Parts: sequence; C-alpha cells; structure tokens
Amino acid sequence: MTITSAPHIHGRDVLGFRRKFGVLGPSTNTVVQPDFDDMRPWGVTNHYSRIVVDNPSAVSNETFMAGVADIDSNTAAAVHGVMTCQPDYLVMGMSAVTFFGGAEGGRKWRESIEALSGLGVTTGAEAVVAALKAYGNVKRVAFFSPYYPAANDQVRRFLADHGYDTVRDAALQCPSWIAIAEQAPQTLRDTMKALDGDDVDAIIQVGTNVSNVRLAAAAELWLGKPVIAINTATYWHALRANGITDRMPGFGRLLAEF
Repeated sequence: MTITSAPHIHGRDVLGFRRKFGVLGPSTNTVVQPDFDDMRPWGVTNHYSRIVVDNPSAVSNETFMAGVADIDSNTAAAVHGVMTCQPDYLVMGMSAVTFFGGAEGGRKWRESIEALSGLGVTTGAEAVVAALKAYGNVKRVAFFSPYYPAANDQVRRFLADHGYDTVRDAALQCPSWIAIAEQAPQTLRDTMKALDGDDVDAIIQVGTNVSNVRLAAAAELWLGKPVIAINTATYWHALRANGITDRMPGFGRLLAEF
C-alpha cells in the first residue's frame, strides 16, 4: 500500500493560532527573549530574529552611539529573516534607536520597518508612552537606562515631545552590551529608590537587556506609583494592538489591569 501525504492547505498555526509575533533584538541581548516568552499568553508565539552585532567594550558616549547605529543598520536583515515564518506582527526587542530623533524620529523609524515588512510594528519608545497614558495622571517622570548620557538625552527628548517632563534620570553606563544583562537586582532597586520622590509621578526603565520586569512589578507595590519596565510595556502594547486583552498577574499593573 502506498501512503501519500495530504495536500497542504494554508490554515492557522497550531501553536500561534491567535498571533505569531516576529521579535527583533540584538544578538547580544539575552533578556528580552525569555522576558517576552514569560509574558506570552496561550495561542501567541514569539519568533526571535537576532540583529547581528558585536559586543563592544569600553563603551563611551561616542562608542555607545556608534553601537546603536550598528544595530540600526543591521535591522533590515533581521526583518527579512523573521519574515520567512510569516509572522502576523513585529515587536521590537531593542529600545535605544526607537527613541532617537524625538517623537517624529521614532515614528519615522517605525514606519520604515512597517514599509519593509508590510506588517504592524510595536516599538519600545512608543509603547512606553502608551503605557503612561494607560496609567493616566502622569506628567512628571524619572527614568534610568543602561546607556550613556548622550542616549539618555534622546530618551528625555522623546518623552518631552509627548508631554512628559523628566525630573531625574540615571545612565548606568554599562561597559558592554552583554554587561547590561549582568546588572544585579540590588543595583536596579537602589537606582529606582534614588530616582523616586514626591515630585515624580512614574518611574521608567529603558534598555531591553536589563532584567527588570518582575522587580519593576514589585517596586510598584512599595513605591505606590507606576513603575514601567520597557519589556513589559512593549509586549503589553503588542498584545493590545492585536486585540489580545488577556490580563496576566506577576508583571505589574500594566498587564494585570489595562
């Protein structure tokens, strides 16, 4: 007896039947992929495409910005790679470049990826603003990053363009891309405490290779105000942009309430 395979009929992905997300992040990033998978609801799958970059050392303002430019220039190849699995939507697992050039620069960058892929795109910068709006009653913010001051300037400008006043910020000045993922919880905790004050309505953490999603959720409890980790905001935004409204505990109010 001859056994023949059934003809292929294009249908729904068995695991990603609600949405298949293409996720793009630097090849040195070891945090965003497990973070997004931890927040993944049933029926949604994440398909990670690495933006190939070297791990720079002795990072300064100049070398940090050059490294970000390197990520930017290699993004198109990662988009082409992930498109082969026919994702429904793209999620940017890197943050620095999405803040550059203020609100207009961030919008143009997103639109360039949308034009390249033909898909909708969530960026970290725009997701943070959407998260701040979801919480409401936020005007004055403080933020920290693994970046150098020149990149923090770009984050501050982006937030200002959207109507948010940065009261304080901190640049952890990590000496390499990989060192970003090595920032200990006590460092992040102490940084958030130092940024907090009665003059701050919300605290933001940017830099997708910082492991902060659960610590930020805990910090909301003891600071009594919104504490937004960019990986949480980005994945939340991607889900909601695709009509997926599942509430998920353990990652702060953003995923649990909005």
